[in-house]
Formats: sequence, C-alpha cells, structure tokens
Amino acid sequence: MGACMKVLVTGGAGFIGSHLVDRLIQEGHEVVVVDNLSTGKRRNLNRAARFCKLDIQSWRLERVFRNERPNIVMHLAAQMDVRKSVEDPVFDAQVNVLGMLNVLQQSVRHGVRKVVFSSSGGAIYGEQEIYPAPESHVTRPLSPYGISKLCGEQYLSYYQRVSGLQIVNLRYANVYGPRQDPDGEAGVVAIFIQKLLNNEQAIVNGNGRQTRDFVYVEDAVEANLAVMGQETQGTYNVGTGEETSINDLLRILIAHTNSTCKEVHGPAKSGEQVRSVIDSTKIRQELSWEPRTELREGLKRTVDYFRERMS
Repeated sequence: MGACMKVLVTGGAGFIGSHLVDRLIQEGHEVVVVDNLSTGKRRNLNRAARFCKLDIQSWRLERVFRNERPNIVMHLAAQMDVRKSVEDPVFDAQVNVLGMLNVLQQSVRHGVRKVVFSSSGGAIYGEQEIYPAPESHVTRPLSPYGISKLCGEQYLSYYQRVSGLQIVNLRYANVYGPRQDPDGEAGVVAIFIQKLLNNEQAIVNGNGRQTRDFVYVEDAVEANLAVMGQETQGTYNVGTGEETSINDLLRILIAHTNSTCKEVHGPAKSGEQVRSVIDSTKIRQELSWEPRTELREGLKRTVDYFRERMS
C-alpha cells in the first residue's frame, strides 16, 4: 500500500462502507466519511474518521472536497434496494446517477487522483449466458437499480477520458456479513438470520433453486484496498465464483442458529434472476485478491454478530 493517503468514503456509515473505513484506518490512511444516515448507522462509524452528515446530492458537498482535498474517493453511497428501484425509479436515479455525478464533478474539480466505484456484478449482467460471468459479459440489467449502476460506470469512463481521472469499477457479487441491515435494503442472509433467531418463519421466494454468489464483506473491502495503487484502473468482478442456492443457504443458517424452522416456500418474485455468479479471475491474477472466507465460516460470524446485537 505504501504511503498514507486521504480517502473520502461516501456511504461510510453503511454496511460495506463502514467495514472499508475500518480497514483504511487500520492501514494508516486518513478517512473522511460522507453519509446522510438514511440507511447508514451512526454506530457503524469509526471514531478515527472525520464524519460529514451530508447527502451526496447536496450542493454542500463542494465544501467538503474543497476543505479535505482527498487523494482517493471510494464511492459506496447508493440507493441499493432493487425492489425500491422498481417502485420508484426516479428516486433511484436521483441518488445513483445524479448523486454520483455530483461526487464525480467535485472529484475532478478538486484534484482527486482516483475514484473507486462500488458497482454490482449480479444486477449489471442480468440473466447470464456464461457461468460464472467474466467482466466482458454482455450487460443487460433487469432493474432500474442495475441500469443506474451501469450508467454510473459509463459516467466514470467518460470522466476518465476527458479529465484523466483514474477510475475503478468494482462489480461486487452478493455481499453479506456483520452490519448488514435486515430491515432496509437487505440481502437475504440478514433477513433469514433475523427471522431464525427470532423463531419466526423464513420464507423462500419460489422454489429456492435460484443461486447467488455470496462474498463475505471483509473479503469484498480487501478488493477496495487492492485497487488503490497507482497503476490499477478498469473493471473488476469481486466474488467467489461459487453458486449457492437459496435452499442451501437456509439449510446452513438453520443449522448455525439451531432453529426449529422448516423450509417454507412463498410465491416467486417477478424479475428475479435465476442464477447469478461472477468470475473474479482478473482481480485474482492481476492483484492477488482472494476471497479468504469460506461461506460456512462467514455465515457463522454473521450469525454470531446478530446474536450479540439481539442479546
């Protein structure tokens, strides 16, 4: 990693963002967090980071950039609920497109060297033709959320061309782990765990044979650290390349929580991808990033975290 840098993290009170902030501080970087706390939590904030409670769409963002002059921006703030994007595509675009444009314009104006964008592997590729999907896979997003993430990537490459800004797109698979919000834009892991620990019935959408690529949050943020170097630019998938069915996920979680829940199936969600798994060969080969946390181990840690929070 080398030199200490000043890093601005948007969404730094959120699930993935707060883990990233913790790691950056551990590595000796100076960190500024911009978060409006709409889904982020104050308790996730690292005390060593400077915190600005601010929406990325705000005109006040200019002042933060002017005063802080970050070297690198890690852009994670987003509307990240796929269902909400379907219900309210305009709000999704306001945050994920216009909010991001504000971040990009301030970055260019105030001499930021690199912007690292948290994109989405699952949402961007749509129904896959190749399993697992490489970065070169055709992009056919199935939701406004996927469209706004893809749009963000396009704006990044535009600013790279016209201003010389260094850019990285990290296309995360399904990230899970401690601090994931079971109420908000949550992933299925957090929802299932909360239900099982409360002795409520977890419901599987459809037949449960749909698959996802689950990557542990601490592994995901290591990818952000790996792309900070001077030479690194472009698009990288960040996942395990392994498919796990929702049925198998529930079975593992039932075992970890000692729950008496049965497997119950509800109606299938329309527009839900059947199989989603991404190929991370590129980041493994170029930057020696590896997902180190085996699914059962990661799920165990996540269950322990939720158990502690509830006790």
